[in-house]
Amino acid sequence: MKFVALALAVLLAVGSQAASLQADAPSQLAHIRAAADVYMTQAKESAIKALDQLDDTPYQELKATLAQRLEDIHNNIKQLQAQVSPMTDTVVTSISDATADLRASIAADIEALRVELEPKRAKLREVLEKHLEEYRTHLEPYVREYQAKQNAEMEALRAKMEPVMTELRQKVATNVDETRAALMPIVESVRTKLVERLEALKELATPYVEEYKEQLRQAYSQAQGVNAEQITSLREKLAPLGEEIKEKLHAMVTIIKDTFNKN
Repeated sequence: MKFVALALAVLLAVGSQAASLQADAPSQLAHIRAAADVYMTQAKESAIKALDQLDDTPYQELKATLAQRLEDIHNNIKQLQAQVSPMTDTVVTSISDATADLRASIAADIEALRVELEPKRAKLREVLEKHLEEYRTHLEPYVREYQAKQNAEMEALRAKMEPVMTELRQKVATNVDETRAALMPIVESVRTKLVERLEALKELATPYVEEYKEQLRQAYSQAQGVNAEQITSLREKLAPLGEEIKEKLHAMVTIIKDTFNKN
């Protein structure tokens, strides 16, 4: 029933819209008919989809009958719409032709009114501008007085704040000096401790470095007059030395880590 009511409402809407169409009535009618067809199709599909709720119910047998009934109603409405379309087109065209002179007269009246009102609109704009200028002239002394007062107050505030800002700058400078004085012992302690650690590290590393330098010096002296066979033999002799140096460097790193961890 809702679908039938919607279809009838669409037909009535098409009829009522036809009475108000102007010179482009045929194109507007075609658009309205297309929209009405879309709405009726969507309503039919929604109603058929709603019938799916009848599945697995005692009314399941009515589903096919109701769906076919909706399809028949939709087809009947389409046929009726096709039948009344020529009549609707004729009526709308007749209305459009009958009101052509009236519409032209209304358009001419509107244009004449616009031309007639143009000088009055210019006069109104002139009056408004005159009134605004009067308001501005009347308010200008008060605005200037207020602005001058604000400037004077800002200048007085600036003069009042100047000693305060000067004192504040002096306090900041003093506080920076005090902060630096309090910070210097901390910096000095850190520097002293760092120098001590570097000296301790140097003392720990010096024997290993000297031993490594001596071994390199001996190896270089021996390598001055050696042949390929001797170089191969030297490489074999230096391999254990390299491992020993690696172990000693690892021991140095371990000692350094332990020293800093203790402190």
